[in-house]
Amino acid sequence: MPQPALLAHDLVRNLDGRRVLDGLSLTASPGHRIGLIGENGVGKSTLLRVLAGVDEPDAGKVSRPAEPGFLHQEMPFDTTSTIAVVLDEALREAREDLAELDRLGEQLARVPEDDPGHQELLDAYGRRLEQAQDRESWDADRRAALVLDGLGLGALGHDRTLGSLSGGQRGRLALAALLVRRPSALLLDEPTNHLDDGAASFLEAQIRDLPGVVVVASHDRAFLDAVCTDVIDLDPAVDGPVRYGGNYSAYLSEKQAERERWERRYAEQQEELETLRHSAGVAAHLVAPDRERRDNEKMGYGHRAGRVQNQISRRVRNATRRLEELERTQVAEPPQPLRFAAGELAACTEEGPRPLVSLRDVRVPGRLALDGLEVSATDRLLVTGGNGAGKSTLLAVLAGHIPAEGEVRRRRRLTVGLLAQDTVFDRPDRTVRDTYEVSLGQERAQKVPLGSLGLMHEADLHKPVGQLSVGQRRRLALALLVAHPPQLLLLDEPTNHLSPRLCDELEAALGTGPGAIVVASHDRWLRRRWQGRELRLEPGQGQQDDSAPARARR
Repeated sequence: MPQPALLAHDLVRNLDGRRVLDGLSLTASPGHRIGLIGENGVGKSTLLRVLAGVDEPDAGKVSRPAEPGFLHQEMPFDTTSTIAVVLDEALREAREDLAELDRLGEQLARVPEDDPGHQELLDAYGRRLEQAQDRESWDADRRAALVLDGLGLGALGHDRTLGSLSGGQRGRLALAALLVRRPSALLLDEPTNHLDDGAASFLEAQIRDLPGVVVVASHDRAFLDAVCTDVIDLDPAVDGPVRYGGNYSAYLSEKQAERERWERRYAEQQEELETLRHSAGVAAHLVAPDRERRDNEKMGYGHRAGRVQNQISRRVRNATRRLEELERTQVAEPPQPLRFAAGELAACTEEGPRPLVSLRDVRVPGRLALDGLEVSATDRLLVTGGNGAGKSTLLAVLAGHIPAEGEVRRRRRLTVGLLAQDTVFDRPDRTVRDTYEVSLGQERAQKVPLGSLGLMHEADLHKPVGQLSVGQRRRLALALLVAHPPQLLLLDEPTNHLSPRLCDELEAALGTGPGAIVVASHDRWLRRRWQGRELRLEPGQGQQDDSAPARARR
C-alpha cells in the first residue's frame, strides 16, 4: 500500500492579533524528512499543530494521512496514567490489525470460494494485511521493548505513573509511543530536548528508517544535519518561507548566499529609488512655469522653449512612472535577526585561592553522589552525562535551591543566577516589558534595556508572558540573568529552544569575560567546541533511570 503524502495549501493562521502563518503551502512526500527552523515565535509549533489537525487554520486546507503522529512539547497524558497505559495506546493500531486479520481469516475459512461474499472478504483481508505489513504490526511488541531501551526507559517498571517520572522521562516516553506506532506522518516538536547522545543517535536511526513523512521543528543542529532531506526556514525572507534541499549544513551554505543576494538587491533598489526621486525633483523644478530663469538662460529662451519644455516634461513623466512602479514593487528591507548582544554574562569577583563554591562528599539521596568539586572565580565548567546523571540536581545544589548532605561552602555575599529548564513566571498576565522592569527594578531595566540584549523582538515586548512560546520564555529568563550578571551563572541546557543563530552567539559569549559559568548540556555542537573544564556525571552503577544517584568522573 503506497504511503500517503502530507499536503498543505495557502495556510493562514492568526494568533493574538498577529498573522503567524501567511499563505504557506507545503508538499511532503513519503520518504521526505523536513526540518522546520527559525526564530522562536515564527510559527514552527503553530504549523505543526495545523498539519496535525490539533489546530484549525483560519484559511487554507490540509490533506493528511489518517491518525498522524504528533509529538507535543508537553506530555499529552495525565499524570495518573501508567507507562503500561501509554504503551497499550501506542500498540493499539498494531493489535487491531492482528485481531482483524484473525477475524477475517476465520470468516474466509467459513465462506466457500464460490460464495458472492468471498471476494469481498478476500479484498478486505488483503487491504488489512498490507496495512499490517506497513506498520510492521507482528513486530510491534518487540519494537516497543527496543524503543524503550534505545531511549533510556527500558529499566522503568510499566506500573510507574507518569507523575512519578521526571520531565525528561515523560518526554522520552511520548516519543517512544510514536516510534512504536510508526504512523504514516510523524510530526515532531523539539524531539531531542531530553535525549542524551545515545538516545539522540537511536532516534536519528529510527527516523531515517521510517517510510512515511517526517516534519520536525528543532534547534538541534546535529540532529537536523543527520536526518533532514529538506529544510524550511520560516524566518522572514524576500519571497516568504524558503525550502532548501539537503540537510542542515547544505541549508547554512545556501542561506548565507541568499541573505547576501537579498541585501544586495535591496541596496541596489534603494540607490535607484534615491536617484529617481532626485531626478524627478530636479526635472520638475526645471519645468516649473513660474521658475525664475538665470540670465544665461534668458537669451534664446523663446526660441528653444517648446523643445526644452517637452524634453524636460518627458523626463519628469518617465522618472515619475518608474519611481511609482519601483515604490509599488520594491524589495522589503531585510529584517535584522536577533543578535545576542549581552556584554559580560557573569560578574567579576575578587579572585584569590578560595573557590566561589566548594562541595565535599555531597549527596542528594537517589539523585546525586559527588565526592568533591570546586568552582573558581573565573571557571568555565561544562557538566555532561546521560539522562538521570544528576546534572540539573548539581546545578540546583550549587545555586542553593535544594538541600544536600555533606559539605557545601560558598563565599560570603556570592550572587548566583540559575537558568532552569522549566521557565515559569508568577504573573502570566504581565507583559514582557513589565515583567523585565518589575524583576530587575526600574533603574536597572533603564540602564540595560531589554531590546539591547538581542533576545526579544520589539513586537513581543507588549505581549503577556503567558502568551509566549517556550523558547521566548527561556530567552526572557536568560535576559533577566544577564541584564544583572551574577558572580556565578548556572545554565541548565541553555541552547534548548533557541534558534541555531542564537545558539552560536551564546556559545561564543560563554567562553569569554569575568565571573564563573557552569553549563549542563546535552548539546553535541556546544560540547565539541567547549574550551573549558568538563565534569562528566554517571548514573549509579547498575541503575539507568533518574532515581539513580550520579557519580562524577573527570
